[in-house]
Amino acid sequence: MKLRNINFKLFIKLSFYALLCAICAWLASAALIYFSSNGRIFDSSSINEAPEKRAAVVLGCRKILFHGNVNLYFQNRINAAVELYNSGKVDCLIVSGDNHTAGYDESTDMKDSLVAAGVPEDRIVCDYAGFRTLDSVVRAKKVFGLDSFYIISQEDHLRRAVFTARGFGCDAYGYAAADVNVRYSVVTRVREQLAKVSAVLDVIIRRQPKFLGPQEPLP
Repeated sequence: MKLRNINFKLFIKLSFYALLCAICAWLASAALIYFSSNGRIFDSSSINEAPEKRAAVVLGCRKILFHGNVNLYFQNRINAAVELYNSGKVDCLIVSGDNHTAGYDESTDMKDSLVAAGVPEDRIVCDYAGFRTLDSVVRAKKVFGLDSFYIISQEDHLRRAVFTARGFGCDAYGYAAADVNVRYSVVTRVREQLAKVSAVLDVIIRRQPKFLGPQEPLP
C-alpha cells in the first residue's frame, strides 16, 4: 500500500510538471506569434492604410456544416476577400483549401462564392493542396512565386498564418474577416490555441508542405 501511494504521488507530481511545461510552451508560442504579426493585420476599419500587394491567399474551411447551415467562418472569409479585392489592394485571389477527396473541395466552393459575389473568375486561382495553414502559405511562395502577399482569415488564425509565412521567408500581411460568436465556435477557438505550439515547431524544424508540385503562374 505504501509503494502504491508513492507511485501515485509521483504520477501527480509528473503530471503537474507536464501541465506546467505545456502551459509555458503555449504562452511562449502565443506571445511569439502575436509580436511577429503585430502591425501586419488590417481589417475593414484600417483598409485605407493597407499596402498594395500582388495577391491574397484566402484560407479554406468547410462551406456547409454537418447540420446543414452555412459555416460563418467560410462566409466571413469570402466577404473579406471581396472587400479586399474591390478596394484595389490586390490584383488576384488564391483560394487555398483541402481537396483530399472528390466530394470535398474547399477551393472550388470559395471560387464559386467569390464569382457569385462579383469577383471576375480570371482573377481567382485555386490551390487544391492547402491541407494545412503551413501548406497554404509555403505554397504561395514556392508554387505561386509570391514573396509578399495578404492572408485572409479570422484574426486569431490569421496571426498564426502570418507568423508561419514570415518564418518561411515571406513578407506576409493579414486581412481579418469578421469573427464568429464564441457560442458557435468554442471547439474552433480551443483548437486554434493548441495549434500555436505546433506552428512554432513547424517553423523551427522547417516542416514542408504535404505536396508542392510545379510552379503555377498567377493571372
